[in-house]
Amino acid sequence: MTTQHVRVTVNGQPREADVEPRLLLAHLLRDAFGLTGTHVGCDTSHCGACTVIFDGRSAKSCTVLAVQANGAEVTTIEGLEQGGKLHPLQQAFWDQHGLQCGFCTPGMIMESTWLLGQNPDPTEAEIREGISGNLCRCTGYVNIVKAVQQAAAELRAAGAGTAEQASVAAGGR
Repeated sequence: MTTQHVRVTVNGQPREADVEPRLLLAHLLRDAFGLTGTHVGCDTSHCGACTVIFDGRSAKSCTVLAVQANGAEVTTIEGLEQGGKLHPLQQAFWDQHGLQCGFCTPGMIMESTWLLGQNPDPTEAEIREGISGNLCRCTGYVNIVKAVQQAAAELRAAGAGTAEQASVAAGGR
């Protein structure tokens, strides 16, 4: 099978790989780039465990071909921490016990990162709607919502009140 060369900026770093045209972005991130925080849970876009930020938008990486990412900027869960310090969402998930088995957590945090970039002060209903495309089979969502609320408050307090500032705070450089 023929391959295509792709260049992708992942977590602020240029990356390259030769890929089969049918390879999914999720597998490029995990298998070629070793970023295993992006989980593949269903391959049908129903669970959201593979959610990343793709050119500034939330995307389920199991629905994006790697060749479609050529020239794109992608942020994964690994790109959120900065200088050894957890992103406020990562810390809030820890503080609020917004995870149990942890399988959905990276995708849930990435979806929440995008949500807070769009709406820095969401209501509980807006958070629930915002994460509705991501499934968690363990927590019942109560603590996930609390975690997003905590992170939203911390990001606002830190002056990350605009979508652009929230994107930078989220590792979107």
